[in-house]
Amino acid sequence: TIWVNANFPPGLSISEAQEQCRRIRQILGKIPEVRSVISKAGRPEDGTDPKPLNMGEFFVDLKPPEEWTRPVTKEQILDEMDKALDVLPGIETSFSQPIRDNVLESISQIDGQVVIKVFGDDAGALATNANAILKAVGGVSGVTRAFIDRAGDVPQSLIEINRERAARYGLNISDVQDVIETALGGKAATELWEGEKHFSVTVRLKEPQRRLAELGNVLVDTPEGLHLPLHEIATFKVSSGAMNISRENGTRVKAIGVFIKGRDMGSVVTDMQAKVDALQLPQGTLVTWSGEFENQERAMKRLAVVVPVSVFLIFILLFDAFKSLKSSLLILGNVPFALIGGILGLLVTHIPLSVSAAIGFIALFGQAVLNGVVMVSHFNQLRDEGKTARAAAEEGALTRLRTVLMTALLAMLGLLPMALSHGIGSETQRPLAVVIISGLISATLLTLLVLPAIYVLFAGVDPNETKPSTATTDLTPGPDPTTPAAPAPVPLA
Repeated sequence: TIWVNANFPPGLSISEAQEQCRRIRQILGKIPEVRSVISKAGRPEDGTDPKPLNMGEFFVDLKPPEEWTRPVTKEQILDEMDKALDVLPGIETSFSQPIRDNVLESISQIDGQVVIKVFGDDAGALATNANAILKAVGGVSGVTRAFIDRAGDVPQSLIEINRERAARYGLNISDVQDVIETALGGKAATELWEGEKHFSVTVRLKEPQRRLAELGNVLVDTPEGLHLPLHEIATFKVSSGAMNISRENGTRVKAIGVFIKGRDMGSVVTDMQAKVDALQLPQGTLVTWSGEFENQERAMKRLAVVVPVSVFLIFILLFDAFKSLKSSLLILGNVPFALIGGILGLLVTHIPLSVSAAIGFIALFGQAVLNGVVMVSHFNQLRDEGKTARAAAEEGALTRLRTVLMTALLAMLGLLPMALSHGIGSETQRPLAVVIISGLISATLLTLLVLPAIYVLFAGVDPNETKPSTATTDLTPGPDPTTPAAPAPVPLA
């Protein structure tokens, strides 16, 4: 399932919105892996999803993967959809999942991995600043799409009443406004009853007379009994204005949605923040960063505390079990071995560091420490049996080879489907699985090859290990053992 959001040009009619939705459904339906496409423009009658008419949503149902006729992944299908919709001018599209889309909108107002919110009091300056930020961040490497939420102006009919002329004829502003309201929107003139049913009868001008060019001929009654044309005391013009005014905590806000691909979110946001800081926005303009980036930043700050605490607790448990500082540090030495493989795995697969990848590193550290415990405990057992450090390391590595390999292989084979997945949830599963699998490969190899050598170095010189003698041999022939010994002298009385 794919959720497609489309922003049409503002001010389009219902028929135009229907035509645009039909064209998008037709384009998406041509992709072989698509089963059906359902579209919606505007808001439903119950008002549960308040969106303007120029915002369309498309629910794309994909066929089961076994029915796909091409060897493609979901990411490739999304790229194909994006390129196919680029032929439609003036339409901004984004791709998501239904639940993810609702969650992001509830958090940061619009859908986007990174949402930049620009606050300001002046509507004109706010629009200028938002456009400047949009242009700046759009050129950052890794940014695939950037857009302003519900951007654009719509035509507006403005009627400006000349207060001095109205006062000259004895008219109040409210009197003129009542006439305009009745002419355009209508006003209840009487009530109609049909049995128990009650109806209000509303009176207003006919459609041709409600046009802006004809509205100036509407007559206004003055206190002196004159019938004054409306154009005598008011001017009529067509201008452009904001389609909607968004506020947050009582302050005007414009939101910019940004989608990232090919780079990690943290480095892209750092580059975007540098671009925005270089703009030197006027005083009174506030810029905040939210969206998925806000959640990731919050999680990373929490993990920055959790990971060191976890490693420290592992060290405490190891020290309590082995009663040896050297053994505990030696086992913790497996953590860098695993870290090397995990980082290389992310680099090779072009997966950016994320929260799920960080959690994968925590699980990987535990598995690496387990391998170290298995090896070092067996080394110590052989030392207790009287073997030297070198002999214990050699024999222990061979003895525990099968145990360490089987443990690592079971974990890697169990996570292999997650590492190769491309379906729903793969954006969370793949980083975790890739980190653990690649980290176990390096940790297992280094545990079997490097850890025994480090163990021998940590053990130092073994006092029980005999050294070859360096003393010289006396070549002077000694007494013949077959010759009887001379009798001991008898002491004198």
